[in-house]
Amino acid sequence: MSTNTSAHAPKDPLLAPRRGELASVLFLDGDTGPDLHSRWCKAISTGLFRHRCELSVKERWQQSYERLRALNEEVHDVPDLVRDPRALAALHEWTSVVDGATATVAGIHYNLFLGSLLDDDVSPPRDLAEFAELAVNGTFLCTEHGHGNDAAALETVACYDRDRDEFVLHTPHEGAQKYMPNTSAAGGPKSAVVAARLVVDGRDEGVLLFLTPLSDRRGTLPGVTVAILPDRIGSPVDHCVTSFDHVRLPRTALLQGEHGRLTVEGTLTSAVGSARKRFLHAIRRVTVGKLCMSASTLGGSRAALAIAVRYAYLRRISGPVAGERVPLAAHRSHHARLLACTATAYAMTFLHRTVTERWITHGPEDREETERLVAMAKGWITWQARDITIESRERCGARALFPVNGLAEFPANADGAITAEGDNLAVWCKAGAEMIFGHAAAPEPQTATGQESLTDPAFLRRALAAAERHWHLTARRDIRNGTGDGLGRWNHASSAALALVETHTVGQAADAFAAACAQATDPSTRATLDDLHTLFLLERLAPLSGQLLADHIFTAEQVRSLPDTLRELTARLAPHLATLTAAFDVPEEHLASLPMLTSVNPAPA
Repeated sequence: MSTNTSAHAPKDPLLAPRRGELASVLFLDGDTGPDLHSRWCKAISTGLFRHRCELSVKERWQQSYERLRALNEEVHDVPDLVRDPRALAALHEWTSVVDGATATVAGIHYNLFLGSLLDDDVSPPRDLAEFAELAVNGTFLCTEHGHGNDAAALETVACYDRDRDEFVLHTPHEGAQKYMPNTSAAGGPKSAVVAARLVVDGRDEGVLLFLTPLSDRRGTLPGVTVAILPDRIGSPVDHCVTSFDHVRLPRTALLQGEHGRLTVEGTLTSAVGSARKRFLHAIRRVTVGKLCMSASTLGGSRAALAIAVRYAYLRRISGPVAGERVPLAAHRSHHARLLACTATAYAMTFLHRTVTERWITHGPEDREETERLVAMAKGWITWQARDITIESRERCGARALFPVNGLAEFPANADGAITAEGDNLAVWCKAGAEMIFGHAAAPEPQTATGQESLTDPAFLRRALAAAERHWHLTARRDIRNGTGDGLGRWNHASSAALALVETHTVGQAADAFAAACAQATDPSTRATLDDLHTLFLLERLAPLSGQLLADHIFTAEQVRSLPDTLRELTARLAPHLATLTAAFDVPEEHLASLPMLTSVNPAPA
């Protein structure tokens, strides 16, 4: 995309940021970042990944598995991909640009299914060739009709038959049916990793995982029942309800590890502790899944913005002078909203890079804190993605309501990520409860003198830390002052605790943004990134200005000048909007396939 399409393009090109360097900063993702991202960007540029809305829902199901096989051909070593959270996240980040359904089935197969099998320490090792070659698709059956966020209470059972040295997998009632896994006939034969409650001699040993064949080329296997769910919003996936009627599995079906091993005598041994801890250890791939869900909405957000910004420069409307036509982007009311979204998309990307690196490098001593950070980032990124994709759709008017133009499914895909791998509100409540007393409060803030600049990111970051401290201390006070049982005290403190999680996560995003800015070497690119960083912080602090004024973090004059500062910053960044979003590197092949971007102003009949 040309960086000179703006009606407000800078007169001196030396003052413009460099698209190439912006892209380099965005996709600086570990030592292999540029190569890793360019591989998947190239993969989705082929004809198989072009937007095809004329297909039926079932044809789109099949298409997602065909695309998965094409992606699999790009993988040199499937186990290496599965063991690399950065590579898995990048795969999601790019496939979601063109098809959220492909990202979904890829994440289930590679991360949840194969990841769980590769974490298994059964001896001798399993032969995973048919899954690595996609002769059999893998799926993951955990959530039940009656159990979502309380997955530790699952009711599907796997009873150990000591005489035959087998397990009997069974769905005891409707509430224990596995809800929403992709278990239909689409894509060919399938096997699943199934979360079920191990029962030995009538004793409940907690929820563990079992490798379970579901279907072959002739259809569903005996004892397995699959019912297709109604169509859902967003990119279509073959979601189903799945149940088991006394399905027999060999001893080797149990996925074992330090959380649980079944001895030859039929005794479960564990080095982990309680049944709940064993379960959480068994489904530990869900944490990487949170990184993947976040990444999928990153790709969708950036693609939505790339489409909306290009449309804003192509679509012309009546200007203030008779006969004059101006692009939508000429209006501050239009480009300011897209700029704010662009600043957030950069922050989301940088936060995700930082959190992924933290997860890859964390040690046993900081695992709990890192898991919490991954969960908080997933909640914030996916919620921001929904806001961005909705804004992008609205800025393109009625045309964007038609799926053929490539924008309509993004908000619904973000909705899916918000719920998947732990509902956002539930994981934030858990994080907030842990942080109240399990996380150090931010340092005591400095009182504002009035000499601080609202365009100084360091000052703005301190203000954000002050807001975090306010909510942290408020949550501690509220939980102490709450009455009744533990739930009553939590209810009293939950609002402040959730505000604590949000301000802390935004602070982490701001820190990641600052670190990314420092990677830019071109002065104009660095200046633009610094402005974008400042815009991101100001947009977050403006709603908090009353509290910051009351706590003397902002002066009254600083609060009054916030709107002017935002307006001036937006005016400075507006000429660079097209370049900032072109750096997202959404394949031109995809953009050129969207009718909205090729026939924006049709001639009158």
